[in-house]
Amino acid sequence: MARVEAHAERTIDAPADVVYGYLADMRTHHPRILPPAFTDFAVESGGVGAGTVVTYTVNAGGRHRPCRMAVTEPEPGRVLLESDTSSSLTTSFTVVPAGGAAVVTISTSWNGAQGVGGFFERLFAPRALQQIYADALDRLEAYATAQAAGGNS
Repeated sequence: MARVEAHAERTIDAPADVVYGYLADMRTHHPRILPPAFTDFAVESGGVGAGTVVTYTVNAGGRHRPCRMAVTEPEPGRVLLESDTSSSLTTSFTVVPAGGAAVVTISTSWNGAQGVGGFFERLFAPRALQQIYADALDRLEAYATAQAAGGNS
């Protein structure tokens, strides 16, 4: 099985600790940056950082995939990791300080299918996810800007 990977990165004009806090807070902030491709988002347990379990459906490329993700913090304050409880899929959010800003990288990987289906999965899935993650990073930038301006968006 080949690993399938998708990544997107953006510099967000907000302090890294603040951006990390938005990503780690699954009850209040994180749902507000999710693109429409993520539906039925719910916090099953916890709510902030390690120990949180969330569920959602990812809608990409005409396919709908339910996920139940357990959250860990391999590097608290820097790396947030969601691991699907029923597959090899993982998504990491890495936040690195860059002056007064933050470089945010979203990376997803999983064990791809074999054969012709796996070929098409490796060809199309990363592109679809990169577009979704670019949207999420746009939303994170807008949310951080609104929060800095005192908005409640």
